Amino acid sequence: MSSNQVLFVHGLWMHAASWDPWIERFQAAGYQATAASWPGDPDTLSDAQANPQSMAGYGIEEIVEHHKRQIGALDSRPIVVGHSFGGLIAQRLLAEDFAVGAVAIDPAPIKGVLRLPFSTLRVAFPVLRKPSNRHRAIALSREQFRYGFGNAITETESDQLWEKWAVAGSGKPLFEAAFANVSLASPAKVDTKNADRGPLLLIAGGKDHTAPASVTRATRRRYRQSSASTELREFPDRGHSLTLDGRWPEIADATLGWLQGKSL
Repeated sequence: MSSNQVLFVHGLWMHAASWDPWIERFQAAGYQATAASWPGDPDTLSDAQANPQSMAGYGIEEIVEHHKRQIGALDSRPIVVGHSFGGLIAQRLLAEDFAVGAVAIDPAPIKGVLRLPFSTLRVAFPVLRKPSNRHRAIALSREQFRYGFGNAITETESDQLWEKWAVAGSGKPLFEAAFANVSLASPAKVDTKNADRGPLLLIAGGKDHTAPASVTRATRRRYRQSSASTELREFPDRGHSLTLDGRWPEIADATLGWLQGKSL
């Protein structure tokens, strides 16, 4: 089951470049690490910030299929590490046998997770308040980023992260996730009963407003009918910026330790 390939998958309002520090750390640990783009993502962070509508209109299914094609170009099936919507995508890729193992960090809720905390609604409201936003790419303001990503760090650090990393995000995945439990063919559905998949680690930030720990715990319960390894680790004092902020090495090292413990 071992693999030295790691594919990082970003979430909404981020670019693949946000994984650059992780790639360096994983390469130093002996992995062949790369970051996956979403369809429509410009090659560089600066281009993504300058051309926000290039990411518009892509939903979960298009993103998953895009990553499947990227995986097809690798030498072997990778370990997939995803954050936020990237965590949902990582779960789908694992369940559909495109990964040997996966780590989902503060993942967006999969179909069947019924918890919808107020903080999640508040983060999504700037997008969901207008149906036309389904077909657009929407950026977070400095204040919205502070609430959704940077609430567990200082305001100064949150502002610095917003200025450096934040990009517009496609509205479509948020609409799909919001209505997943009333959609018969939701792209947010994951085969949580699959007993033949590789191991999965769910990581939760205890102060996360965007994907609260209660949502991640509810996601873990969805896997109760599978005998495949599914573990949960919670970092009580961390928010949604846990892969980006000054303490990201703690999360990266926890991920590396888990992978090595699973001989991945």
